Amino acid sequence: MIVFLAFILMLSIFLGFEVISKVPSTLHTPLMSGSNAISGITLLGALAAAGAPGMGWVGILLGTLAVAFATINVVGGYFVTDRMLSMFKKKEQKS
Repeated sequence: MIVFLAFILMLSIFLGFEVISKVPSTLHTPLMSGSNAISGITLLGALAAAGAPGMGWVGILLGTLAVAFATINVVGGYFVTDRMLSMFKKKEQKS
């Protein structure tokens, strides 16, 4: 079973690298916004896992870690997207 899971992991890494390397630079900002939305869904799932009844202290700990990491991912993604979008704004001319 572990060999099968490792094979799936290697295929997904290869596929992800191939797909991302083929994306033109003009599409990076819209794709970043889409990935931020997916990370928001991950955050909701992490909140549901953290608050699930009957999980014990290990479940609460793992759920809390999932919430923390998902929050960092969402906030960091929005900061990167905002910075990328600010590069396309026109600069004000000094008089």
